[in-house]
Amino acid sequence: MQKPILLLCVLFVLSPLRETGAADNDVTFEELLSRLQQTEERVRELEQQAGTPFRQSSHTRLFDEPLPIPPVSDYMANATVASRKAAGTFASDDSEDASSEDEEKQPTFEERLKKLEEGWKELDEAWTEFDEAEEKKKADAKKKPTFKINGRIHADFWDFLNDDGGVGFFENPIAGDGADGNAANDGSDPEDRFRFRRIRLEMKGDILESMYWRTQVDFNNPQTAEMKDVYIGFKNLPNNYRIQVGNQKRPLGLDPLNSSRYNVFLERPFVTEAFNEDARRPGICFYSNTDDESLIWQYGAFYLENITTDGRYLGDERQMSVNFRVAGSPWYDECSDGQGYFHWAVAGMVGHPDGTDNGTDGHRNEGRFRTRPEARSTARWLNTGRIAGAEWFETIGLESIFNVGPLQIAGELMQNYMQRDGFADTQFHGGYIYANYMLTGEHIPYDRKSGTLGRLEPFEDFFLVDRCDRCTKRGWGAWGVAARYSYLDISDADVLGGVGESATLAVNWHWTAYSKLQFNLIYGDIDDRDPITGATDGTYLIAGTRFAVEF
Repeated sequence: MQKPILLLCVLFVLSPLRETGAADNDVTFEELLSRLQQTEERVRELEQQAGTPFRQSSHTRLFDEPLPIPPVSDYMANATVASRKAAGTFASDDSEDASSEDEEKQPTFEERLKKLEEGWKELDEAWTEFDEAEEKKKADAKKKPTFKINGRIHADFWDFLNDDGGVGFFENPIAGDGADGNAANDGSDPEDRFRFRRIRLEMKGDILESMYWRTQVDFNNPQTAEMKDVYIGFKNLPNNYRIQVGNQKRPLGLDPLNSSRYNVFLERPFVTEAFNEDARRPGICFYSNTDDESLIWQYGAFYLENITTDGRYLGDERQMSVNFRVAGSPWYDECSDGQGYFHWAVAGMVGHPDGTDNGTDGHRNEGRFRTRPEARSTARWLNTGRIAGAEWFETIGLESIFNVGPLQIAGELMQNYMQRDGFADTQFHGGYIYANYMLTGEHIPYDRKSGTLGRLEPFEDFFLVDRCDRCTKRGWGAWGVAARYSYLDISDADVLGGVGESATLAVNWHWTAYSKLQFNLIYGDIDDRDPITGATDGTYLIAGTRFAVEF
């Protein structure tokens, strides 16, 4: 900035000043030097502030434009005149008088330094004015609700490579499609398909400093939009509390709480989808955490009925649940920006379905558990149906993540107990474990405040471009491989929802932090299923591919 100019001034000015003597000016050399040092100190302060964007306010001079400093060459001329006078080398008195007049026209060192100080003062005032304007802009923004829009697109292709046994009946248990009555379609193999898994738009923002809102709608089926997160919230409450009211995720299980943008596999595991189907329900939920975010807790009350497609609940029979989740991260390596961490959590749910509801009042018994084969099939191949006599059920879940650099190991266990009126009580259970390894060295981040996974950022984005030397330049993005084993048993007593096992291999290619290509190969086995046209078991092999972007 201006420091080199100041140093140049000192270099050319101090020497002639000493020769002519400080007595020619109204101040001592020491006073001038002190003021110069103070000016240089102010230079350093402004240099440190230069990191903040500063263009101009009412002050017309740009921040990086040099301040007007009188030319140093004039002082060199004065020094030459003084030297010649001292040596007696002037040719005549007229020349001497002319030189004296020139000297009187030149600013003194005191005047030059004063002008320099005034310049810095002017710049300082302009900076203060700019800073105050920015603060006012921020303060005004807090007085109005904010708005932000984003979304995601997930385009899938599913190839049902092979199946045997009763898989065809699990997928197509009803003869024909209800239009042609072709019974030959009953039990036909699952069809390959391309579909948009998600076309999701999201709008969110703050309402002043104490509230926030979020609206999320999915258009993967253009004929029937699906409501996802739709809630309002209160924040900055005592003891780090937040409160959300509306349609939101119930706190039960790690994988359902993870965003679909960050999960390692295309579809969620058996157990979390069975015991927390579609996750979101209308209700109220409380969130809080310790100051260091090493411990968090969430609890709330929710309707059991899913209102995704109609957005309403009408009726006096309130089938509801109470949910909670307590999670901690006792080890989180701050020095490596979270490349190493350990997560644990305990979650639970107590539900009160209506096992006698036959649908005559517009509602159905919500005491049921079902899931797809960790792929996007049409039907849910593991399915208890609506369990007769269901009165109460309790679900307890344990979850854990261990991450060291590019390696992550995670898993969950869940146990369900159901009490029934007039029928035998039941117990269901399941779990999964997976390992993920980033071949290019990245790590999957962890959000301590929510106890969930975060956005992976590649060391190098994927790109391929031409160079000026007729060669190409490329970046490979981030590559990861993963394997998962999953198990679910929802058959007990007279309820035969099936016992399923599944093994999945995954390859994830992250082009950027906001786009990726995913591939899953899934082998599974189902048995002890309620007979459908005599079929109680079957095996399958499925390949899935997803192109995913978010904005």
